[in-house]
Amino acid sequence: MVALTYIFTFEAAHCLEGYAGDCAHLHGHSYRLEVTVKGPVQADGMVIDFAVLKTLVEESIINRVDHQYLNEVVSFVPTCENLLLWFWKELGAALKPYPHLVLERLVLWETSNARAEITREMESR
Repeated sequence: MVALTYIFTFEAAHCLEGYAGDCAHLHGHSYRLEVTVKGPVQADGMVIDFAVLKTLVEESIINRVDHQYLNEVVSFVPTCENLLLWFWKELGAALKPYPHLVLERLVLWETSNARAEITREMESR
């Protein structure tokens, strides 16, 4: 088994309605999403072509959130944690055609020093 990680960036704005703090106001972030999948090396010498993984993530997540007002994209409070859980679900569905792959880990950086993380082990609990 080999783990592969691909890193994505996107820009988005949100506000945390009902929150008693600065984040209740409209503001934006330069997000960084780290996607790690794991699987056996296939006959072609790859777990999955990085270009294929990139396309899967862009189509299932990045294209939907980049340069968007997240409050209009999702039906939940768009916190870093909630976005991460949503991304996990969406990527899990996008990876179904690749049964040899396991979604191992997602890390969503909201700022350069604040992030949320979910792993396969955490999600299964």
